[in-house]
Amino acid sequence: MTKKYSTSSVFSYIILIIIAIIFLVPFYVTVITSFKPLSEISISDMWNLPNNISFDGFKVAFSKLGPNLFNSFLLTIPATIISAFIGSINGFAFSKLKFKFSNVIFAIILFGMFIPYQSVLFPLIQFFQKIGLYGTIPALIIIHVIYGIPITTLMFKNYYEEIPDSLIEAASIDGASFSKTYSKIILPISIPGFVVTAIWQFTNIWNEFLFAVTVTSNPDRQPITVALVNLAGSQVVEWNVQMAGALVAALPTLIVYIVLGKYFLKGLLSGSVKG
Repeated sequence: MTKKYSTSSVFSYIILIIIAIIFLVPFYVTVITSFKPLSEISISDMWNLPNNISFDGFKVAFSKLGPNLFNSFLLTIPATIISAFIGSINGFAFSKLKFKFSNVIFAIILFGMFIPYQSVLFPLIQFFQKIGLYGTIPALIIIHVIYGIPITTLMFKNYYEEIPDSLIEAASIDGASFSKTYSKIILPISIPGFVVTAIWQFTNIWNEFLFAVTVTSNPDRQPITVALVNLAGSQVVEWNVQMAGALVAALPTLIVYIVLGKYFLKGLLSGSVKG
């Protein structure tokens, strides 16, 4: 049986295909340029496939970005885990525990999402200079944990609101404390929420630039986003190296989405980002 498509459906597909092409064209140029030798790169031939595939761009990019790539992992993984864990505890408390001024405190925490980075930049730098952490990865971890708490709290609060209150009440009747209820009941069923939150936090922290370039003044301690900007030459820009570096910088987040994509969708459908 032949499936019939309405005019509106065909039009919608055409629009989606056009949008997809618009988004994929820069990626196509990035990939083919990264595999070209420098001698083949020109504006007139930017759409052409490489005549001779070269990995020189990737070799140079890895040699220059390798330490900074490691710095990004040192920053992103602990900051993601800590902020997600704190957000999970906060979300459980605000969604299932009734205490005085809970709505006010929750609103104050959410207000943190709307504080511009630029407004706290200089006080943060002065603070880290006084405590001896300026220019270090731990300073960036602290910043991203604090800035991540509002959104992770919101995500987990919405996720835990889907859990029946009777489950928490039953644990309370049995004499379970807050920590025991969280660790024995809430935490085991929080995997979809953690996946969604972790993907969100990992992507945002990995791609962040402003704090990375201002708080870590030492090039040896800077994340890959800052090193990628510094990869451009002062006189001659090696576009194959630049494009290869961009792919190297984007690869970890791409792998995260590929590996955890199905869990991400399950988490979304479970209501972890509802509201």
